[in-house]
Amino acid sequence: MKHRKIGNVMTDDVVRVGSGASPHEVRELLARHRIGGLPVVDEDEKVVGVVSGADLRTGSAARTAGQLMSRPAVTVRPQDSVVDAARTMARHGVERLPVIDEEDRLVGIVTRRDLLGVFLRPDHEIRAEVIDEVLVRSLWLLPHAVDVTVTDGVVRLEGQLERHSEVPIAVRMTGQVDGVVAVVDRLTYRVDDAAPLSGAPAADQGQVADRGRGRNGGPGSSR
Repeated sequence: MKHRKIGNVMTDDVVRVGSGASPHEVRELLARHRIGGLPVVDEDEKVVGVVSGADLRTGSAARTAGQLMSRPAVTVRPQDSVVDAARTMARHGVERLPVIDEEDRLVGIVTRRDLLGVFLRPDHEIRAEVIDEVLVRSLWLLPHAVDVTVTDGVVRLEGQLERHSEVPIAVRMTGQVDGVVAVVDRLTYRVDDAAPLSGAPAADQGQVADRGRGRNGGPGSSR
């Protein structure tokens, strides 16, 4: 399971300015498009910085966007995950990230709001992805082999799998679906394929595996 990529959520029609644009031009663009900031690019469309409304307020002596902008620009690439982008935003305290290609040219922009749209997914979308990507495509189960319910991002898995070893796989992969807050494990198994061949007795078949385990394998159902 892989988290959704920036290329799937970014805006590719990006408002931008050259480094020689005047503060007045920057201010007009921000007001016209109702945005808080925009990338500054050079003649090759390579991102050289980002200018925001805050830069305009604090850079009253600046005559160009190049003098106003914050640099170097904090950027991401289309193949980066939304999780990585969210961490980058938090680490640098920024609200938007220009998206660049292999040659550092501007191809899009992603904002905090874009990322929240992924993490605040409707429960029915999360449920559909768990069934399709985890149960059917990864574990090769029938869609209704496991009862999947989702409430405010908390996924509850209930039912019987064929093998003990499939239980942690199902729980872990469910936890990796974008928008999942926690996973409540109510899965059982028919065959204990993890039981030793000799020595200690095998666990009873059909036992419940780690009830109430969260996404990270710890107790409870929250992060």
